[in-house]
Amino acid sequence: MKFSQRMDRLPPYLFVGISRKIAEKQAKGEDIISFGIGDPDLPTPPHIVERLCDAARDPVNHRYPESDGLPELRRAITEWYRRRFGVSLDPDREVVPLIGSKEGIGHIAFCLIDPGDTALVPDPGYPVYSIGTMLAGGRPFFMPLGEDNGFLPDLDAVPSNIAGKAKVMWLNYPNNPTGAVAPQEFFEKAVDFARKHGLAVCHDAPYSEVAYDGYQPPSFMQIAGAKEIGIEFHSLSKTYNMTGWRIGMAVGNRDLINALFRIKSNLDSGVFQAVQCAAISALLGPQDHIAKRNALFQQRRDKLVAVLNRIGLKAHLPKAGFYVWAKIPNGYTSMELADELLDRLAVVVTPGIGYGQSGEGYVRFSLTIADDRLDQGIARLAGWQPAKD
Repeated sequence: MKFSQRMDRLPPYLFVGISRKIAEKQAKGEDIISFGIGDPDLPTPPHIVERLCDAARDPVNHRYPESDGLPELRRAITEWYRRRFGVSLDPDREVVPLIGSKEGIGHIAFCLIDPGDTALVPDPGYPVYSIGTMLAGGRPFFMPLGEDNGFLPDLDAVPSNIAGKAKVMWLNYPNNPTGAVAPQEFFEKAVDFARKHGLAVCHDAPYSEVAYDGYQPPSFMQIAGAKEIGIEFHSLSKTYNMTGWRIGMAVGNRDLINALFRIKSNLDSGVFQAVQCAAISALLGPQDHIAKRNALFQQRRDKLVAVLNRIGLKAHLPKAGFYVWAKIPNGYTSMELADELLDRLAVVVTPGIGYGQSGEGYVRFSLTIADDRLDQGIARLAGWQPAKD
C-alpha cells in the first residue's frame, strides 16, 4: 500500500506524547485538570436546542441539504452581520454556510493555492492555515507575531519578493493562541497591502463575540475595500456554545464565495437542515446570554492571570477570546514546562511551539473550564515553583 506524498508533508501530531501521558495518569486514577482545549463548557442556549428538536422531527429535514444552505439561513447571517457590524451582504452571492469554519478554512486553500504557490501565514497561528496550504501543494511563509508588535504581523517586514508571489494572506483577530486584537488601522493597512501585491485576504474571526471590559472586536468586512479582496470565516461555535454542532459561515468577496461553494458542492453535502434551522434561531433570537457568558469568562480570566503573574508566568489580560497566552520562565521550553506542570501538578496546558516556531517561549491556557475545576487548577498553580532557573 502506498500513500500520497501529501501524507509525508503532514507534520506529526506534536502533542501525542502529552496525550499519552494524560491517558496513563488517568488510568492510574490521577485527577487531571485541563486548561488545554478551547471548547466552551457552558451549554447551548435552550431556545436553540428546542428549535433543533422541532426541526429534527420534520421529515423535510431528513433529506440531503444543499451545499449553499437554506436561503433563510443565508439571510439570517446577513442580518446578523448588519446588526452586529453594520456590514451589508448579498445573501445569494456573498454568503456560504459551512460545516464549521474549520471545514471552510481547509477548503479555501484548494480555491487559491496551486502546487508551489505561497501563502502568508501567522506564526504562532491556528495550524489549519498552514496545513491547508500544504495539502493544496503550497508553501506557507510564516509571519512572526511578536509581543513587541502586539502580536500583529509586521507587513513591512514581509520581503517584497515573497509578497509579490504570494496568493493569499491569513489573519485571525481576536487571535488564537495569543488573545491579541487588531485595531481598524491594522486592517486598513492589510487591505492596502493586499491590493498592492494582488493577494486574497482570509480573515478568521470566530472569537469576535467573546470580549471583555466593554471591548467590541471589529469585523474585517467593516473596512473599506475588504470585500474587494477578502473573505471572512465565522462560526456559531464560540458565540453560541455550539462547537459540536458544526455550523459556521464564510462571507465576503463574491468570487471567493463562489469558488468555495464550488469546492464544497463537489466534496460535501452541506449542513443537516435541522442544524441550519437551529442556527437561524441562534442568529436572530435572544442574544443576552453572550454578555452573561463574557462576564463569567472575564472573572475566570482575572483570577487566572493574577496567579500566573505571581508564579512567574508573565501574562496580560486579553481583551477578547478565551485564551491566556503566558510567557514562560527562562530555562524552559514550552514543551518542558507543559510536561512539568502535568507531572508535578496534574495540570494540562498547551505548549506554544504547537502553534509555530514563534510560539516557543509561551504556553496557552483556556478559560473554558468549569469554575470549580478552574479554582482547583489555580490552587495547584499557586503552589508551583520553577524547578529550573
